[in-house]
Amino acid sequence: MNSQKSEGFKPYIDSNIILPELSVKAIILGILFGMIFGASTVYLALKAGLTVSASIPIAVLAISLGKKLFKTNILENNIIQTTGSAGESIAAGVVFTLPAFLFLSDPSVGDNFFQYWTILTLAVFGGILGTLMMVPLRRSLIVKEHETLPYPEGTACAHVLIAGEKGGDFARTAYYGLGFSLLYAIFQKVFHVIAEVPKWGSSQMNKYFPSAVVAGEITPEYLGVGYIIGPKIAGVLVAGGIMASLCMIPLLSNLVSPDIIAAQLAKLNLLDPTKASAKFGWDPVAHTFTNTADAVYRAYIRQIGAGAVAAGGFITLMKTIPTIISSFKDSMGSMKEKGEKAVLRTENDLSFKVVLLGSAALIILLALLPQIPGNFFGKILLGILVIIFGFFFVTVSSRIVGIIGSSNNPISGMTIATIMGTALIFIAIGWTGQVYEPMALVIGGMICIAAANAGATSQDLKTGYIVGATPKNQQIALFIGAIFSSLVIGFTVKYLDTPTSDMVANGIHHAIGEKYAAPQATLMATLIKGLLSFNLDWVFVLSGVFIAIVLELCQVKALSFAVGLYLPLATTLPIFIGGVVKGIVDWNSRRKNKAAEDSELGKGSLFATGLVAGGALAGVIVALLTVDEGIANTIAKFSAEHGITSALGEHGYNLLGVIFFAIMAWILYRIGSKD
Repeated sequence: MNSQKSEGFKPYIDSNIILPELSVKAIILGILFGMIFGASTVYLALKAGLTVSASIPIAVLAISLGKKLFKTNILENNIIQTTGSAGESIAAGVVFTLPAFLFLSDPSVGDNFFQYWTILTLAVFGGILGTLMMVPLRRSLIVKEHETLPYPEGTACAHVLIAGEKGGDFARTAYYGLGFSLLYAIFQKVFHVIAEVPKWGSSQMNKYFPSAVVAGEITPEYLGVGYIIGPKIAGVLVAGGIMASLCMIPLLSNLVSPDIIAAQLAKLNLLDPTKASAKFGWDPVAHTFTNTADAVYRAYIRQIGAGAVAAGGFITLMKTIPTIISSFKDSMGSMKEKGEKAVLRTENDLSFKVVLLGSAALIILLALLPQIPGNFFGKILLGILVIIFGFFFVTVSSRIVGIIGSSNNPISGMTIATIMGTALIFIAIGWTGQVYEPMALVIGGMICIAAANAGATSQDLKTGYIVGATPKNQQIALFIGAIFSSLVIGFTVKYLDTPTSDMVANGIHHAIGEKYAAPQATLMATLIKGLLSFNLDWVFVLSGVFIAIVLELCQVKALSFAVGLYLPLATTLPIFIGGVVKGIVDWNSRRKNKAAEDSELGKGSLFATGLVAGGALAGVIVALLTVDEGIANTIAKFSAEHGITSALGEHGYNLLGVIFFAIMAWILYRIGSKD
C-alpha cells in the first residue's frame, strides 16, 4: 500500500549518478569513529544503564572531518556514519547482557567465560546477525513503508548529510559541547575542584525520616542525556529514583532490623555478617550499618527494580504484538520478492544467499569455538535458537525504531523474552541448574546485540535511502563496522572491569557490579539464575512487577519508571535536570511563536550531544589511566579536593560542585535558546 508512494520518492543523489562510496578513507574514518563511540558507550552504559544514539554526532564529524580534510562526498560521508554507528549499538547490547556472566550462581564459571575472546566472539556474531537479518527486510520496511515508518534518527542523519553537502555548518556547536565537557571533566575527575557526587541525607537515627538521601552525579554526560531524551522521559526516570530513595529506603530502614538486612545481603553474596564491611559500614559486633541507605538499596530495591524492569519490558513488548505480526508477514513477503533482479544502483542489496550461508556459518562456528559454553550438540541447539529468535526480534526491533527511534528501542524487553523463552525450552528438555546458565546467557546476549544493531542498521539504511546510497555498500560497511568496533568494545569492558587496589583489599575482584552498576546485566543474571534453579526471589520481583502494572494502569510508561527505580537517584537526578532545561527551552520557543522546538539538529541538542560524547570519552580515558596504580597516584597528586574541603567544609565543597553544574546547565539553556 505504501509502495506506490515510495516509488515516487527521489533520493538526493540519483540512482544514475556514480560517485566514490565504499572508499578506503571512508571505511577507515568510520572504523575510527565506531571504536571511539563504542568505547564511550561501554562506559556510559555500565555507569547508568543508558545509551544515546551515535548516528547524528558521527554524521556531524563526517561532515567536519571527512568533507573538509579528506574531501569526501555525501555518499562517502554516509559510509563513515554507517560504519561508525555499529560501535554504539553493539556496545549497548554487550554491556546490557554479557557482564551477567559475573553474577551467575557460580562466580568461577562466570569468570571463565567473561574473557576478552568470548566477549569479542559474541559481539561480532551478534552484530553480524543483526545486519544479516536486515538484508531481506530492507525493501519491506525501508522502501515500501517510507511514508509510514519515519526512522527519526535515520531521517535526521540524512538531513545533516544533505545540509553539510549544501554548506550547512552543524559541527561547531557540537565541538563547543565536546570541548566544554572535556574541560569540566578534567576539573572534576583529575583536579577534583568539582565534587563528583554531592550528597545530602538524614542519618538512620533520624526519627522522622531515616536514611533518606538526595545525591547527584553531576557530570556533563548525564546533563546532555537528559536534554536529548527530554523532560517527559527524564521526569519518569527520576520519579522512580525518588520513590526508591525518598520513600522505599526510609520506610524499609525503619521497619527492617539491621540483622535481617545483613542476612539478605549475605543471601545475595554481598556481605559476610561475621566480618566488618567498609562498603556498607557493617559492624558485626554492634550489628549496625553506617550506610543503611546503600545496604537497603542493595538488599531489596535492586531486586524490586529488576522485577519492575522485567514487567515493563514485557508490557512494552505486548503493546507491539500487532507490529510484530505485520512485520513477520511483510518480512516473509519480502523474501519471496527477492527473486527479482535489482537493476538500479539504489536497489542493489546483498544476495539472499549471503543471509542463508551466513546463518549456517554462525551455527557451525558457535558449535566449534571453544569459548562458547556447552557441548557440540548443545551448541548446535544454541545456534538454531539464536537464528530463530534473531530473525524474529530483528524484525520487531527494526519496525519499532522506525516509529519511535533507536533511543527508545525496548531491547531489554526483547532480551528478557528471549531468556525466558530459552529457559522454558531448557527446562522442557531437562537442562536445569547452574551448568546451563552460561548457555542461556549466550543466547540472550547475542539476541540483545543483534536487536540493538538491527535498530541502528535500520536507521542507517533509511539515511542511505534518502541520500541515494547503494544498499549493498552500506551492508558491507555495517559488517566491517561490527567486526572492528567489537575489538575495542571487548577490550574496554575488560579494562573497566579491573578492580582498584582498595577493591582487591576488600576481596572484590571485579569493578563491574561495584564501581559500575551494569543494571540490565544484573537483571539478566537474576532472571537466568531464578528460572533455571527454581529459586528466584519472587516476593521482591513480583512487588516490582505489580509496581509496573500500577504505572501502566495510570498511563505512565512503566519501563522508564522501572529503570529509574533500579538506578540510584544520583544517576537519574542530573539526567532530570537536563530534561528540565530542554523543557524550558521548548516552552520558550512555543511562547515566542518560533517555527519549531529545539530539534535534533538544533544548537541545544548538538551542544548536548557534545556534552555526552566529551563526558563519556573523558570517563573512559580517566578510567583507563587510573587502572594503573602509578598513574592513579600521579593523578591523585593533582587533586584539590582536600584543600577545598578544609577551606569550605564538606557541605561547602558539595555546594561548589552544584554551582558549577548549574553554570553548565545555564550555558546549555542559553545555547538551546539561540535557535
